[in-house]
Amino acid sequence: MTSTEPPRPRARPAHTQGPTHCAYTPDGSRLVTVGSNNTIRLYKTGFDGEPVNIDDCQEQNVSVDASDEFFVVGSEDGTVSLYSIPDAAFDKFLLRCSLPIRDIALSPDSKWCAVASDELTVKLVRTDDNTKIRHLKEHNKPTKHLAFDTKGSIVTLACTDGIVYVYSLTSEEPELIRKVDGVIGALDTESDVSSSIAWHPDGRAFAVPTPTRDIQVVSKNDWEKQRAFADGHNGDITALAWSPNGAILASAGKDKKILLWETKTLSVIAELDYANVMDIAWHPKDNLVSFTNSDGEVYIHPGFVPEQFEPLLKLEKEPAPFIHDPLSEVPANLRRPLETRPPPREELARRVRDGSYDSLMDGPLPEDEDFVVDDDGAGYVINGNGKRVHDDYDVFGEPVSKRPHIEPEYHEAFQPGSTPWRGNRKYLCLNLIGFVWTVDQDGHNTVTVEFYDHEFHRDFHFTDTFLYDKACLTENGTLFSCPPRDDAPATIFYRPHETWTNRTDWRTQLPKGEAVLAMSLSESFITVTTTANYVRVYTLFGIPYRVYRPKSTPMVTCVSWRDYVMTIGNGPVGADGHTRLLYTIENVKRDEICQNEDTVALPEGATLKSVFFSDSGDPCIYDSTGTLLTLLHWRQPSRACWIPLLDTKLLPRLASGRKTETYFPIAVADNKFHCIILKGGDQYPYFPRPLLSEFDFSVPLTSEPPKPKRANPDAMDEDDAPEDDDESETRKLEQQFLLKGIAAAQLQDLVDSTSGSHSKRSSLARLEIEIDKTLLQFLAVECREGEDRGMRALELVELMRDRTGRMVEAAGKVAERYGRTILGEKIREIGERRANAMDDDDY
Repeated sequence: MTSTEPPRPRARPAHTQGPTHCAYTPDGSRLVTVGSNNTIRLYKTGFDGEPVNIDDCQEQNVSVDASDEFFVVGSEDGTVSLYSIPDAAFDKFLLRCSLPIRDIALSPDSKWCAVASDELTVKLVRTDDNTKIRHLKEHNKPTKHLAFDTKGSIVTLACTDGIVYVYSLTSEEPELIRKVDGVIGALDTESDVSSSIAWHPDGRAFAVPTPTRDIQVVSKNDWEKQRAFADGHNGDITALAWSPNGAILASAGKDKKILLWETKTLSVIAELDYANVMDIAWHPKDNLVSFTNSDGEVYIHPGFVPEQFEPLLKLEKEPAPFIHDPLSEVPANLRRPLETRPPPREELARRVRDGSYDSLMDGPLPEDEDFVVDDDGAGYVINGNGKRVHDDYDVFGEPVSKRPHIEPEYHEAFQPGSTPWRGNRKYLCLNLIGFVWTVDQDGHNTVTVEFYDHEFHRDFHFTDTFLYDKACLTENGTLFSCPPRDDAPATIFYRPHETWTNRTDWRTQLPKGEAVLAMSLSESFITVTTTANYVRVYTLFGIPYRVYRPKSTPMVTCVSWRDYVMTIGNGPVGADGHTRLLYTIENVKRDEICQNEDTVALPEGATLKSVFFSDSGDPCIYDSTGTLLTLLHWRQPSRACWIPLLDTKLLPRLASGRKTETYFPIAVADNKFHCIILKGGDQYPYFPRPLLSEFDFSVPLTSEPPKPKRANPDAMDEDDAPEDDDESETRKLEQQFLLKGIAAAQLQDLVDSTSGSHSKRSSLARLEIEIDKTLLQFLAVECREGEDRGMRALELVELMRDRTGRMVEAAGKVAERYGRTILGEKIREIGERRANAMDDDDY
């Protein structure tokens, strides 16, 4: 585990006994140290002589951070001072606090300095103008440590209550976006035990010491625990710091040791004996580390990383240690971009143009090559074939007009109803039947299947050694798949809920190297799309039914309902460089294609979030704009069109603008949109499982929110109240008319394509009567509005579907009730024409 210890450097007595801290400038030219005495020392890198001393400073300096031109120091008297590095002198006071300073940090661009003190408020002061101050005040306890992320858009606070507070700095006022609890311990501000936050150089995670003497990594994307550096220290941790490329983590503890951890393997690669270490600083470029202790001593340690591990420092930036690293999970359907760089000019010059004079004569004569020197850049020099270079050629000799400008961007594959890894947990499937989730147990997973209705099915869980990453759940069974790893191919596993045989499940393997992109499970078939651009269809008990290669690749996802399978893939590239998604719907059992390579209607820049069949068997999609759409006339080739059912951005609950939330789609059932409400900027649900919510359909017609009803209107408002009520009722009736029309069209398609049963035809007839009743109510509202709305009212009568004349007769009675004589006559004329079967083409 450990290696031979590097040569031990000498201790430099830089300060008096007490807390001592250090920091390198970003260019690595200087090391700044501060301590309990009123002296600051600047060590020049590579120079072993005496440092430069700055005596004009405060005493009891407890924190330091540096840029290339200046450094800032915080002291226990509540002052934050700024010093010039070129002049090695005090410049100005940045800030004064009423209580002792505990920590300071410069933003990556050195324009802001974050200051933590025993006050409850953390202050951000502009380094070039200390009149500009921003306040972080949504935490309840003093801050012991703080740190900016690598972009400077987030600042994290480790407070004495044992909570890490995360603030966003993207807006004018800093906003608390997360509280990370259960990681660090509750510590006093004067404790020499550390809870400091060390951001990994790739900016995707930070590391913090834990009360169990481990070092926990927390991801920036979801603020969940990732991997941990464990079982290293026997005492509380007092300091930690990443190497510049993130390949090594150095930590010091009260066990009088400094440990070097390899980030990739989480193992200790070196162990050094140094006591009371309080701060560690890596040199930005060299194998050089400096650290300080509570005795006022500074160690400058060349060759800090042992020679056999020194190549780790020369690697490119290493990724942070995730349990499931999103960077390593490259989308399997992402095609490698074409090599767009043109060949060098020398290669272009050697191209032989068949049939040209120069090619036949082996180019121009050697003595003519220097006949003209293009010393003024006028462009009249000839190329290797004796021809002048065109003005519109680029630096590689390639015509500018032929230079590619757009690289296609493919839509990533996804499994509907699943979530990505968050920490060590992941939802494999979420729907109205139940949910499937898995927990990474380091070496194996634990899969749990839970149902909403326990009268029909019992929950179960099992130890998963195959590491399943996708699942589907229906009333008949549960389908799993795992990716290929090492020499083991991808595997598909189906477990039925009930069976009358002893063998209750089956498992099949895909060809070697082929992985599952998405899969679906219906009452009849199992459909699997793979990285080999195949669609594989199996029966419920593992009989291969069909294998084919779709036209649109790479594949994105698939979904199925009974005998129908809908596949979606990347199609041609649009003007914006993104591929257009194309879908195909076919009846697998009857071998009939309903829609062939039709377009998924997405607005520009939007992505597909989920796709599913409704409970009545109609395809639905939910996109990144928060819009739910359904497919109409999809059983008739070339007639399908996408109809919006709901725009979640226009929900009344969001009308005030004070609430920000998104929605994770689950299903469409009972004419409602079932989803999980996500708050706090979350994109996916997490544990414990949140409750399902449902919203009524509302076709997006207007963005104006409905007016609230007045509880006690005054005398002047009473005149306007009926108008408001009529407007609200009109909107409600418009929605009912549209939504019932959509439902009738879908039911009509089902009846026409399947020779529908008597019950289906009866349901369609009842639905058409409901539409006419809605139009009658609409007609009454228009009649109340006055005679000038007669044309609109008459149009409503013409939209009625009833051909028996009863609905038209009822419409005439409504008109008579409100005294609309002329309108009543027009309605009777419509009734007479229909009764006499006149103008059939119009009706």
